Amino acid sequence: MDTYLAVASKRDWRSYADRPVPEDVQRRILDGGRVSGSSQNVQPWRFVVVESDEAKQRVGALVYAAANVESCAFAVAIATEGGRYPLDVGRALQNMFLVAWNDGVVSCPNGIKDPEAAAGELGLDDGWLPLNIPSFGYPKRDLQADSRSAEEWSAEANRLPLDELIRRI
Repeated sequence: MDTYLAVASKRDWRSYADRPVPEDVQRRILDGGRVSGSSQNVQPWRFVVVESDEAKQRVGALVYAAANVESCAFAVAIATEGGRYPLDVGRALQNMFLVAWNDGVVSCPNGIKDPEAAAGELGLDDGWLPLNIPSFGYPKRDLQADSRSAEEWSAEANRLPLDELIRRI
């Protein structure tokens, strides 16, 4: 897939089809996070995969939009020591989203109400805190990135026009 098309067509999804994501696809998504760049190559993250129905219910209660996690095929808590390195976590998160989208899997970031409580529920080592718990699954309706051009996807995005965001000096 063309990278610009992937970026322009990718949307956050908050509901998912009742269909598992195969282990090999999950592994590709997780590896997309693993190979992300990080400050001084620290690779500060750890990933906690949440996939049982019971775990999704418990973890869903920890995020702002519980249904996103409760209805997904799997979620991934991305944690760092002391909750540091938010930019690096964002890079890993975006890589995971793009790998997922390339494989027809949709996703959504999920903010955490109480990172300390979430760390306990996720069984993280002392001092490790989750920064986000993205959810993943197949879409309820078929949506193909290549059904439109990148420019068409970009034009329909609910975003400020590019010219309003740019200032050249």
